[in-house]
Amino acid sequence: MPDPTPADLLATLLADDPARPRVTCYDDLPGPTAGERIELSARVLEKWVAKAGNALQEEWDIAPGSRVGLHVLPHWRALCWALATWTVGATLSLDPEDDLDVLVTDTLPARDAEVVVYLTRASLARSADATLPVGVIDEAAELASFGDHLDPWDAAAPSDAALVAEGATLTYGDLVTAALRRWPDVPHGARVDIAPTTTLDLLLAVVAAWSGAGSVVLHVGGATDPDVRSRRAHDEGVDRSL
Repeated sequence: MPDPTPADLLATLLADDPARPRVTCYDDLPGPTAGERIELSARVLEKWVAKAGNALQEEWDIAPGSRVGLHVLPHWRALCWALATWTVGATLSLDPEDDLDVLVTDTLPARDAEVVVYLTRASLARSADATLPVGVIDEAAELASFGDHLDPWDAAAPSDAALVAEGATLTYGDLVTAALRRWPDVPHGARVDIAPTTTLDLLLAVVAAWSGAGSVVLHVGGATDPDVRSRRAHDEGVDRSL
């Protein structure tokens, strides 16, 4: 049996238990979303990923060989765009200097790309939390119009680039292995507590947890008070903290 790829993660979670929470996100960043908690099952994740994936391939012709930039803070919405990119077989790039077909960003003004999508963190947002420059796509307003079911037009080969970050490239065939090498002691099915300071840390931790049918409790901001984090870990039934 071939090694799992990041494109397999969501299907594996859905087959294991579609209703189990797979990411619980606490927003500890200053601003209007401070204190927000959201919990997403694999079934709910599937809908968000489908909408993003359909936008990528139907609206912007993203496919294997395309490059999607993800220049956002670690957040559950970043996970949805990462999974959508991998599901349609494209390359996810965290490299700020990369040549991109689509850029998903939470920072304005955004750098140049053929398509720029502005991400708003608030879970129930129906429009952006900022005035957007002409041509920048409002994810909160536009994503809802895309379908809840995703049929990828093509699939990546194991040797295709899945993730570009910090001067390195991980292929579809080795990304899961690399994440497990980074976090080798994540138990199967574990509830994993993470407070990543970078989106790369977020992605590798989540891939490691999800590849073992686990789930994550995510603290956004990277500097959550240790006592608050400990209390949440107890309340959320955390097995392992990274």
